[in-house]
Amino acid sequence: MENLLVYHGPIGKPEGERRLAQDGRDGCYLVRDSDSVPGVYCLCVLNNGYVYTYRLYQDDAGSWAADTTPGVQKRYFRQIKNLIAAFQKPGQGIAMPLLYPVTAQRRAQTHTEAQMPSNSLSPTHSSQNSYLQQRPPHAAQGQKSRHKKEVQQTFG
Repeated sequence: MENLLVYHGPIGKPEGERRLAQDGRDGCYLVRDSDSVPGVYCLCVLNNGYVYTYRLYQDDAGSWAADTTPGVQKRYFRQIKNLIAAFQKPGQGIAMPLLYPVTAQRRAQTHTEAQMPSNSLSPTHSSQNSYLQQRPPHAAQGQKSRHKKEVQQTFG
């Protein structure tokens, strides 16, 4: 998991929401450790100012799955990158397709850019295909954050 670019580690729910709000685009997403369930990850996606969180976990056979909207059949994937690729399409049982990966690397670059002089050039972001080969998953059960106003006031 650690070598996947969208994996942010044990950052916690508030920091995950802050990072997504900082990006601000509907469909931006990241993966983090679950705060409440050890060994489980959370896939977090921004949609209309709310952060939706879906639990990602591995079953005993090593396949990856996500807890999605009730009534949507659970799907299993051999690799986490395949799960992420599937959820980039509409109608997969999550609030919004995964469109814009928020990578730990990009976040660090953005932080560095903010400290650079304004005449510096911004880095070129890698293609989505190369990102798919390196990205990680997490999940929590389709819960949307109730901190929309706080997020908007802090970053809006």
